[in-house]
Amino acid sequence: MSARKKVTIVGGGQTGGMMAYRLAEKNICDIVIKDVAEFAQHHGKALDITQGASFAGFEGSLTAADDWEPTANSDVVVITSGAPRKPGMSREDLLKGNAEVVGEYAAANAARHSPNAVIIVFANPMDVMCHVAMKASGFPRERVIGQGGMLDSERFRTFLAMELGISQRDVHAFVLGGHTDTTMVPVTSLAHAGGIPIANLIPAGRLDAIVKRTMTGGAELVELYKTGSAFFAPAVATIAMVEAILEDEKRLMPCAVQLNGEYGIKGTFCGTIVKLGSGGAEQVYEVPVSAEEKAKIVAAAKGTEELVKIVS
Repeated sequence: MSARKKVTIVGGGQTGGMMAYRLAEKNICDIVIKDVAEFAQHHGKALDITQGASFAGFEGSLTAADDWEPTANSDVVVITSGAPRKPGMSREDLLKGNAEVVGEYAAANAARHSPNAVIIVFANPMDVMCHVAMKASGFPRERVIGQGGMLDSERFRTFLAMELGISQRDVHAFVLGGHTDTTMVPVTSLAHAGGIPIANLIPAGRLDAIVKRTMTGGAELVELYKTGSAFFAPAVATIAMVEAILEDEKRLMPCAVQLNGEYGIKGTFCGTIVKLGSGGAEQVYEVPVSAEEKAKIVAAAKGTEELVKIVS
């Protein structure tokens, strides 16, 4: 019998705790929530989830760790650590502080203790933090993946389904490009519901409004929560990626990876469609978007390049 797989979640805040709970429900791996000792909430979350384990069908190990040794030999390491957004704060405002946490604290230690892991970056600004994580870990591009596109795409599908009054399961749409309010690219040219192009179902003005709402979806929730940012949907989106990797599902998902010529972009993290399996981003696809959408993707990558210079 093969050894049970293991996932470490770095950061025991709201999102990290929800990720751990979602993983426990799936019962596909052992779980470690890693955070600093003085934070302490990760111990509370681990105990709280464990006390409901029998009801959730979880039969593995769920522990909290202050040190890195208990995280050793993880198959996947999810980095959520870093300051959350506050009202009026852009993802870029978080840049320098989170770069130190994601790089020196999280990615470098993850690579040291779990050299064969796949790293999923959740911290913002995500595209830049992916670069930081890759540099600190020394991992190849297929094993450092940014989560943003999964969440942004689900928001896009949600708003389209709400507009049409149909199930989200029947809406096929995705967001590429960056993971900021100005650089994400909701791809309307390929979006469809039941095989019918979205442009045939929703008037141009309404579709433009949905695109704008998608791009500011994170900020909308920050304003609604007042004291924090979204954590339910981000956790669910991230764990879908984790499951695809652990179960070698070969799922096609919108994620950020370091591009190597796709869209004419090289060496920069940007959202596109990737095949997720046990090796991480096993294949990277250039999606045949419209010329206007491609130009926006290229612009998003250039914006990320400028931010990377600040932390390099």
